[in-house]
Amino acid sequence: MKIFMIGGTGLLGSEAARELIARGHQVISIALPPLPQGAVLPEKMEIHYGNYLEMTDNEIRTYMTGCEGFVFAAGVDERVEGPHPIYDLYRKYNIDPVKRLLKIARECGIKHTAICGSYFSYFAKTMPEEYLTKWHSYIRSRIDQETIALEFSDENFNVAVLELPYIFGTQPGRKPVWVFLVENVMKMNSVTMYPRGGSAMVTVKQVGQAIAGAIEKNKGGKCYPIGYYNMTWKELLRIVHKYLGTPDKRIITIPDWMYGMAGKKLMKEQKKQNIEGGLNMVKFAKLQCSNLFIDKSLGCVPLGVEEDDIEGAIGDSVLLCKAVIEKKTEVMGMRGE
Repeated sequence: MKIFMIGGTGLLGSEAARELIARGHQVISIALPPLPQGAVLPEKMEIHYGNYLEMTDNEIRTYMTGCEGFVFAAGVDERVEGPHPIYDLYRKYNIDPVKRLLKIARECGIKHTAICGSYFSYFAKTMPEEYLTKWHSYIRSRIDQETIALEFSDENFNVAVLELPYIFGTQPGRKPVWVFLVENVMKMNSVTMYPRGGSAMVTVKQVGQAIAGAIEKNKGGKCYPIGYYNMTWKELLRIVHKYLGTPDKRIITIPDWMYGMAGKKLMKEQKKQNIEGGLNMVKFAKLQCSNLFIDKSLGCVPLGVEEDDIEGAIGDSVLLCKAVIEKKTEVMGMRGE
């Protein structure tokens, strides 16, 4: 089928395009210039550079007409900071575009849609006692994004929201999301201090498979929690240490309250700068110190996601982060940086 994509030059979008093309589909994408230096994109992907937020509905329709599928692999995540209320920024980049684009897509006769979301939505629904949408603007925005997206689904318009967890893998020329983690680990010379807990994880290749699977297999409106590997922070840090050349470095588990104190300090700094983050870092301590695990049967298995080399993907991410920190490579940051 012919598939229209927003964000085809990004880490997730380019991998999804590669997977879709390998399965025999045609992909056309709008993406923001410039292209990351050294990035290798699928040769058969048709790319048009421009800002879809500034395009008219009719301009969007010219791209969507004749397509059967639509992938939204754009937006911003919880790392973006901005003026209060930060929710307005998430609405601008994550919610309003989905509402507008799905309306146009359905009018153009598109049948299959996949939206890249966040696994925080899954935990907001499975842990209602934590009131995650109350305390965290980013999580609230992702739930609102899902709600709006699913309202468009019917028997003729299939909508899948992928609730994506920690993703490892690299795109040359693009700044990895893990620079902050790797930099902190490198600064702790003798031991690495980190809280308890852990997270669901996938490789970028597996995200590409999940997106392609959602386009091909999903029926109706559904959210798919995506998680293939579940690792504790200690297990992740051992791999990070290995690729930083310090495999024997000790890991000390700090108490939850200590992580919360660090979050409180960060929020004070944000207040001084008149900015706000998407997560309330004091309240977030409980999540960070929990095992945010996802059974692969919930999303990965039904969408046909296959096993991959998660350690290799983590290692690639660490090595690129180290090169960025040491200013040995030029990279593009995310929107808002």
